[in-house]
Amino acid sequence: MNKSLQLTLCDTQGKLFELSGERGYDSEAFIKAFMTTDISKDMDKDFHHVQWAGKEYIMSRMEDENPDAIDSNGIVFDNETLYWTGYIYRYWNIYTGESSKDIYKQAPAKTMQTVYLMYHTMSPELAIDRLKESYNKKK
Repeated sequence: MNKSLQLTLCDTQGKLFELSGERGYDSEAFIKAFMTTDISKDMDKDFHHVQWAGKEYIMSRMEDENPDAIDSNGIVFDNETLYWTGYIYRYWNIYTGESSKDIYKQAPAKTMQTVYLMYHTMSPELAIDRLKESYNKKK
């Protein structure tokens, strides 16, 4: 897959995470649900139709397949943090080949919210490398 298509996937996932905020979903619950479901597993593949279906379709799949995991009674991260988190998670998958589930284990939603202000101006590669270093130190 060429670089511009990969970046489009990153953008789509960033916009999906933003949409979760617009709908008032608890950010930690939504992000965990997304990153650990079959939907993110489909996004991890070299090619799957869901990658090109757009944020609205992916969101409707999340709402249909994981209604209990999506909660409207929690903290909603700001749009910039949500977008960056979704973008970085997808970039991470492309950059390292790790699954969304493994990525989430290393950098859960709360971690991403905490590091956003320090990391969002770094290149995606540097931010990912720092997140991986931090996780490996904790192990």
